Amino acid sequence: MARMHGGRRPNEKAKDFKGTMKKLIRYMAIYKVQVFFVAVFAICGTIFNIVGPKILGKATTEIFNGLVSKVSGGDGMNFGKIGQILLTVLCLYVISAICSFVQGYLMTGVSQKTTYRLRREISEKINRMPMSYFDTKPVGEVLSRVTNDVDTLGQSLNQSATQMITSVTTLIGVFIMMLSISPLMTVIAVLILPLSAGLIGFVMKHSQKYFVGQQTYLGNVNGQVEEIYGGHNIIKAFNKEEEVIEVFNETNDKLYDSAWKSQFFSGLMMPVMQFVGNLGYVAVAILGGYLTIKDVIEVGDIQSFIQYVRNFTQPLQQIAQVANMLQSTAAASERVFEFLEGPEEDQTVENPVSVENLQGNVEFEHVRFGYNEDKIIINNFSADVKEGQKIAIVGPTGAGKTTMIKLLMRFYDVNGGSIKIDGHDVRDFNRSELREMFGMVLQDTWLFHGTISDNIRYGKLNATEEEVIQAAKAAHVHRFIQTLPGGYNMELNEEASNVSQGQKQLLTIARAILADPKILILDEATSSVDTRTEEMIQKAMDNLMKGRTSFVIAHRLSTIRDADLILVMKDGDIIEQGNHEELLARGGFYADLYNSQFESTTEIA
Repeated sequence: MARMHGGRRPNEKAKDFKGTMKKLIRYMAIYKVQVFFVAVFAICGTIFNIVGPKILGKATTEIFNGLVSKVSGGDGMNFGKIGQILLTVLCLYVISAICSFVQGYLMTGVSQKTTYRLRREISEKINRMPMSYFDTKPVGEVLSRVTNDVDTLGQSLNQSATQMITSVTTLIGVFIMMLSISPLMTVIAVLILPLSAGLIGFVMKHSQKYFVGQQTYLGNVNGQVEEIYGGHNIIKAFNKEEEVIEVFNETNDKLYDSAWKSQFFSGLMMPVMQFVGNLGYVAVAILGGYLTIKDVIEVGDIQSFIQYVRNFTQPLQQIAQVANMLQSTAAASERVFEFLEGPEEDQTVENPVSVENLQGNVEFEHVRFGYNEDKIIINNFSADVKEGQKIAIVGPTGAGKTTMIKLLMRFYDVNGGSIKIDGHDVRDFNRSELREMFGMVLQDTWLFHGTISDNIRYGKLNATEEEVIQAAKAAHVHRFIQTLPGGYNMELNEEASNVSQGQKQLLTIARAILADPKILILDEATSSVDTRTEEMIQKAMDNLMKGRTSFVIAHRLSTIRDADLILVMKDGDIIEQGNHEELLARGGFYADLYNSQFESTTEIA
């Protein structure tokens, strides 16, 4: 369970907040026209909304003057003028609402297009990344960047962009309108800004690390849930439920702590800013009443100004919220761009060698390799494999058998020496074209959610139904498929747990048979099937391997007795090579390994 603890430290701030936001802005540059119109409609909608209170104040003044006139024996209220003012305000608010709707529609499109593009690029990036990345990262950590981080980015982007535009426009527009009513009252209202700015700065300073921690631990929790669900049977078998729960609770507690603190700081702003705003209301009401008595301003201006004070503090609150959202956006964006900017495999080379008409001769020349350069595990591997030969690679666990296959397919590149196919270094091929030459059946089976027919056809996407059936028959899985509900159209679930491990292995063998590759790789391909089925598969494999180069990794040495060449590996080197009879006659490491299997069987019997 050690690999669950991937991710960054919870208190680590964004490495480069400004740089990340610049990257995001450059990334969205292709939508600059839409963003421009978002800004235009947001500003227009805000301006029409800002003008409304001052005009509405005129209606209040008319009503007040009408009441005073009525008391004084005058004509009373001018309902026509009041109605005209109210109709004007209504039109302004309708136009403002339409502008807000349009800018919301456009911004939603921009944010969704951005997240769609990010997911697509992440999906494409995964196929270009080296195997070493996925060997060191939990699956859930990668999934979290595709799902949680991209979703967080899209949601915060949609809200923060338009809110920032409208808040800044509102702040400037309201300030101008307040000045037009009373410069003195405006000075009183503006005095709350330093206090508001101090609170915003405090929140921004203390909240970023918690938003980063929230995203990091959310990825860790996802990785643990995926790992626990995938290995649930193993956990149950070894009675590790309590240990797993303990590790999960530890990470979950850290997620809770960082999420609680980030949300607390985010939610704290609203009541504090409301308190500051209420102080402004009290000061404006007292001063406005005094100025009205002195006939400096009208009664309706007090109403308008109080509305403007509320509209003046509200954008400050919104800016504070946007600041928090930008912290979340930066944390999520940083993780996404970190993934997109990660190392890639060289997919293409200049003047690549064509795989057409290659025969399948493979030569290993003094191969030297280590997953870490300071820890070499393949020291000096050399072998010459001729077209159509069946090559068996045997040896104890950790000898480097599977590693050699990974090097052959260029999942990794050698640190020294070379691997050649028909005299051409594998590094001179395009990776994708090189891998078209290989068919692979691994010890760890992989099937996807879909029909059995689709899973077999994965080896040759344009294969006919008859070709699929013939491949299944060759793998001795046709009869089993016929007994299933739906036969070849039966749906496998996401974990393919509705068929047995041995049956999954047979399906992957059928897939390899259908692919009809030039070079076949079998890595413990029959390790999950019973002895009788293994014998039938072995016969099918013998037919399949005729005329093509085959590499077979096996612990059951009885399955590779007919190999043309057996390479015996130990500690990264070939210590013996020859056919089965030659190696037995030599009485060396292979003979001991072979005889020990039968000695164990005899003792058990």
